[in-house]
Amino acid sequence: MISQGDSLETLKLKCLALAKNYETVFCLDSHQQEAACGIGRYEFLIALGSKKELISSIGNAFEKLQAFYDENKGEWIFNGLAYDLKNELEKLHSIHADPIEFPALFAFVPEHWLSIDKSGKCESSVDFPDLDSVPLPTPVLALSGIQFKRKESEESYCRKVNQIREHIRNGDVYELNYCTEFFAEGVQLEPYSIYQKLRTLSPTPFSAFVRIKNKYLLGASPERFLLKTGNNLYSQPIKGTSARFEDKAADESSKAKLLESEKERAENLMITDLVRNDLARSCKTGSIQVEELFGIYSFRQVHQMISTIRGELKPEIHPVQAIANAFPMGSMTGAPKVMSMKLIEQYEETRRGWYSGALGYCNPEADFDLNVVIRSLQYNAENQYLNFEVGSAITFDSVAEDEYRECLLKAKAMLRVLNAEIA
Repeated sequence: MISQGDSLETLKLKCLALAKNYETVFCLDSHQQEAACGIGRYEFLIALGSKKELISSIGNAFEKLQAFYDENKGEWIFNGLAYDLKNELEKLHSIHADPIEFPALFAFVPEHWLSIDKSGKCESSVDFPDLDSVPLPTPVLALSGIQFKRKESEESYCRKVNQIREHIRNGDVYELNYCTEFFAEGVQLEPYSIYQKLRTLSPTPFSAFVRIKNKYLLGASPERFLLKTGNNLYSQPIKGTSARFEDKAADESSKAKLLESEKERAENLMITDLVRNDLARSCKTGSIQVEELFGIYSFRQVHQMISTIRGELKPEIHPVQAIANAFPMGSMTGAPKVMSMKLIEQYEETRRGWYSGALGYCNPEADFDLNVVIRSLQYNAENQYLNFEVGSAITFDSVAEDEYRECLLKAKAMLRVLNAEIA
């Protein structure tokens, strides 16, 4: 089934090539990139085909997911949750169009699965297809000519950032994560090849390839939303970004400026406090600890400021309830959370869908790990719509033009992988 002579990278590529034969695919890859504080069990996971599945609209999706977990104890479960599930957790709504059309909630027990843990141990379902006969994917063909359109102009973006700053001045919120969409229509892609290129250009600890029939997500996320391991819950919000440079001195300077930035530290601290409050809904009193504050971690495209918060799960709290209690992640909303989400709906122009939602796994021991869906291409092959969204945290000290430049910095990997540009 699995050749002992294959290198780790060869094994991953063969799994990705095999995935072309299935309409349901979740591929989660850490690319040997260490997550913040070295926390995490798996290097690589792939789930192929759907033996049992749950598709739910907004209303009682978390209730259905909890039942699905209970009905399939001892099985691998993979799932994706749209940001708009906020609407069943609070008195909120979503008014904008969503041309990608991922389900609000999708969960499935795979027909076949394979896991590689951080020590290199490989396990799989007994009937996992033979990889010896799977050819390695062919090199990615160069693409050109894709022109992404802006959902809003730079002028509109900057105007709205300044309006959000007025909300902050008036005390409505302290911080708000404002996002904007870039899109292309009439696009024909081969998603597997594009993901191969993305994973080469931008390896991250929470990258993902997802296929649900004619819908695809190609992600290079550096951020963990929520991890359950044993009785411990961990959340690792990212707030704070700076550019990488080929020149070592310039790169170290960029990293140092990020760590020393009062603005970035203030943003990160606010979200760390918000996450502490979210975890307190599921964890034992007195168990919430900040394991690391303002940790600086370097990825291929950017330096990031990441904090790590841990708590001990109350025995009466179901794993799915713990997810719901912290959803959506504060790093993608702002503080206070509910008012931030109301203003996000007012000022943004695209329904977020799976962007700034979460996807990941629950293993047979009932431990789970979910990422934050950012730095991701989304593609609907049926209507040939391709998009990505990027955002930044707005505080009163934000300079609108600087925030827009940060959005473009975060878009860099998506544009490079497609040899694309913004019209």
